[in-house]
Order: sequence, then C-alpha cells, then structure tokens
Amino acid sequence: MPKTVLIVYAHPEPTSLTRQFVAATEQTLEGQGHTVLQSDLYGMGWKATFDGQDFPCRVNRDRLAYIEESGHAYTTNRQTADVAAEQRKLLAADAVILQFPLWWFGMPAILKGWIDRVYAYGFAYGYKGEGNRYRYGDGILKGKRALLSVMVGGPATDYSPRGINGPLEELLFPITHGALFFPGMEVLPTHAVYGTGNLPAATADRELSAWRDRLAHIFDEPPIPFRRQNSGQYQQNILVDHIAEGRTGLAIHIDD
Repeated sequence: MPKTVLIVYAHPEPTSLTRQFVAATEQTLEGQGHTVLQSDLYGMGWKATFDGQDFPCRVNRDRLAYIEESGHAYTTNRQTADVAAEQRKLLAADAVILQFPLWWFGMPAILKGWIDRVYAYGFAYGYKGEGNRYRYGDGILKGKRALLSVMVGGPATDYSPRGINGPLEELLFPITHGALFFPGMEVLPTHAVYGTGNLPAATADRELSAWRDRLAHIFDEPPIPFRRQNSGQYQQNILVDHIAEGRTGLAIHIDD
C-alpha cells in the first residue's frame, strides 16, 4: 500500500554522500509507489535558533517563557509559517527519515534547530494538554515510523561497544529515544555508513545499494523495542525494580 515518507536532511554540499543518499531515498521510495516529502534544511535557509522571533504574538512581553509562548502560538494558530508547514508534513507522513552527517557526536545544529522549533508545546510534548501523560510510545506521532541515516567520518571500530568514541547507538540515543520515540514514533535501528571521510567510490556504491535494499523494508521491519512509558514498566517515571534488575544506563530502556 502506498505511503507518505518525509525526508528531513542536513548537508550544505550537493555532491556530499549525504545528498547522494537523499537522492537514492527519493528515487527508491517513489519507485515503490510512495509519496515523498522533503525538507532540505540548508536549501530552505532554515532558521536554526529558537528565540523570541518564533512568537510574533507574545503572551508575556516582559519575559520569554518558551513553553508558555510555544503552547500559545500552537493552540491559537499563531506560529510562524515555516514551523506550521513542517508540522503539517510530519502529520501527513507515515514515516520520517532523518539524513545527516555525524558532526561532533550528534546532528548538525540546523537539524537540532528544526526539532527545537517544530516540536511545539501541545504538539510534540504536552500533548492534549496532559503534561507528560502522552510520551515515550504515545503522542501525536504515534503509529508513524522513523529512521536515521547517518554518515560517520570515522571507522566502525571507534564506535563499537568498547570503541573510544562510544557506541553509536548511545550517542544517538537522545535522537532515537528522545526526539523520535518521545512523541510516539516507532524507531528503526539506525542505518550508519562509516569511514565516509575517505570512502572509495566502489564502497560508496555498495553502501548506496545496501541502503536501497533497506528502504524496501522500512514498513515491515521490527523497530527498536524501547519500553513504553504507559506499559506498566515504569512507576513515577522510574523503571520498576524487577525489570533489568541491578542494571543502569541507557540500555535498560530497551526491552531485551
């Protein structure tokens, strides 16, 4: 069944490997009959900073309280046009793919700014005016799928479980578990390409082929089994004692 997929990507260079992957994503998904929406953040000149300019009709002119102003702008339809347009794309999408290079152990600032501004109070958090009730598996984006496509300059060994940079899945946890799972999306395992700082053309071709194969299954492959907030596994937002007993760290929030 045809779906709608939103690609949000961040790289300023049209010939970059990230942009090659974006082109492959669009071509492959459209070839499968899907509708593809795009947000080329650099091409759009996306405003990355979240500040008072995002609230043209302020509730309080004396002090900038982000949650109050964000909620007011969202609920009264007074958000800036660029933010409202991206929210409409998110709501229309059955899946969201974020494509970006790993810069300083995270996403480029322009992509972080997209999340900061688009994830308004009442939309991605504070859903239905219920505070923290609808999050981590529930929320406005529940039922949608999400996938990271990440270009990593260093070798895979540096991001292995004992690698010096730390495991990639832990570096990206604030994105996968936070920015994507928090508002309800089912998150697929990250698709990473390593050694992109000096990638031979033949290797790049193989990686692009593997990515096209991966895209054929994004609507049927199992997501990361993050534990849902409202599954009964948490009490007062703390994992109950008998689950992952004696363990701590990010991995305890993944059901094994």
